[in-house]
Amino acid sequence: MKNWKFYNALFIRVVFVMALFLCSVLLFYKGFRFNGILAGVFVLIFLFEMYFFVKNQLLFYDKTINSILHNDFSAHFPEEHKRDNFNSLYLLYDTLKVQKQEQISKELIYRSILNSIDTAALILEKENDNWSVFIMNDCFSKLFKVPKVSHWQYLKNYLPSLCSEIERVGFTELKTAISIKIEDQDLQTFMLQTSHTQTYNKEYFIILLDSIQRVIEKKEKEAWINLMKIISHELMNSLTPIRALSQNLLHIVDQEELEEDDFEDIKSSISTIINRSDHLQFFVENYRKLAMLPTPNKQMTPINALFEDCLRIMSPILKEERIELINEIHSSRSILIDKNQMEQVIINLITNSIHALKEKAEKKLLISSYTENNRFFIVIADNGKGVDAEIRDKVFLPFFTTRKDGAGIGLTLSKNIIEAHGGYLSYQTDEDKTSFVICLI
Repeated sequence: MKNWKFYNALFIRVVFVMALFLCSVLLFYKGFRFNGILAGVFVLIFLFEMYFFVKNQLLFYDKTINSILHNDFSAHFPEEHKRDNFNSLYLLYDTLKVQKQEQISKELIYRSILNSIDTAALILEKENDNWSVFIMNDCFSKLFKVPKVSHWQYLKNYLPSLCSEIERVGFTELKTAISIKIEDQDLQTFMLQTSHTQTYNKEYFIILLDSIQRVIEKKEKEAWINLMKIISHELMNSLTPIRALSQNLLHIVDQEELEEDDFEDIKSSISTIINRSDHLQFFVENYRKLAMLPTPNKQMTPINALFEDCLRIMSPILKEERIELINEIHSSRSILIDKNQMEQVIINLITNSIHALKEKAEKKLLISSYTENNRFFIVIADNGKGVDAEIRDKVFLPFFTTRKDGAGIGLTLSKNIIEAHGGYLSYQTDEDKTSFVICLI
C-alpha cells in the first residue's frame, strides 16, 4: 500500500484512543474516578487530534482533485507530500499538468498558423445542439470587420447572409460562391468551402472564405511572373551572345592591321548575330500572335467539314509517322465558330499528339465529339507518353515547351482561341491515354 504511512499513523491513533478509553473505564470500575476522568479527557483530546489529522489529509486530497477537475495546475505540492502519503496523487497531478501544458502549446501553435494564413477561417463547436465560435482567425475578423465573438447568434448580427446560407444547408459540407455585404460596401463575392468533423464527444464545423477577386489576382500575378521569367530567359539567351560578339568585333576592328583569320572571325560573329537576331524576331512574332489575337469571326460551320479540312492537311504526316487514326466524328450538326481559328486549334492539338507518339511502337490517335448540357465537346486523344506530373501546371504557359524545336505557343494560342469563343480547353492524362478536350458553349 503506497499510503502505508498514513494508514499506520491512523491505526496507531485508533489503538491509542481505544487503549486510553479502556484504561478510563477500568479506572472508574476500580474506583479511581479522578484518574478515570483524566484518562477520558485524554481520550477526547486524542479523538480531536485524530479528527483533524484525517480532515487535513482529506482536504488536501479534495483540493488537489478539484484542481485537476477545473484544469487549475497552479498549485504546488509540499516536498513531504511528493515523497510520502500523496506520492501517487502527486504523480497523477504532475502528469496531467504536463499534458495540459502541451495541449495549450499546441493550441497556441494552431491559432498562430490560422492567424498567419490569408484565408478567412472560422471554426464552430457544437454544444447541446447549439453552435458557438471555437476559433476565428485574424483574417476573418479583419476582412469582414467582425469582432471575435463567441456565439453563433452574435455572428448572425454581423454576417446574416453567410449565416443564413450555412443554416439553410443545415451545417453540411458545401463548396459554392456567395455574395456578402461588408458594412456599407457593395456586395463582394467569395468562395465558400465548409467541412464537418467529429471527435468522440465533440462536433466541429470549419468555414473557409476566399475572395474570388483575390484568387484571380493571385493567379494573374503568378502567370505574369512565370511569363516574365520565360521572356527574360529568351531575351538573355539572344542578347548575351550578341553583346559578347559585338565587343569581339569592336576589338578586331580597332586593330591597325587585319589578318585573314580576323576576317573569318568577323564573318562568323556576324553570322551568329544574324541567327540570334532571327531567333529573337521569331520569339517576338510568336508573342505578338498571343497578344494580338483577332476577335473570332463566327459563322455556322458543319462539324464534318471542319474536320475533313483539318485531316486533309494532317493526313500525310499521320501516314508518314504510321499513326492509326480513329475518327468517331459523324455529326451532321453545325456550330458557330471562326473556322480558320478552330482549324488552327485542331491542327495544333493533332501536332501535339504526333510528337507525344514519337517513341511509341503502337501509335493511335482518337478524335471524337459529343453534346452534353447544351455544350459541345471535341476530344483529341492519343496513347502517347502523357504529361509528366512536374509540368502539368505549365502546359498552357506561354513559351513553355519540352521540345527542342518547339516555340511553346501552340497550346497557349489554342487555349486563347477557345476562350475567345466563350469555351475552355482542358486535358486529362493517365498511364495509357492523354486527352485534350475542347468545350464550346
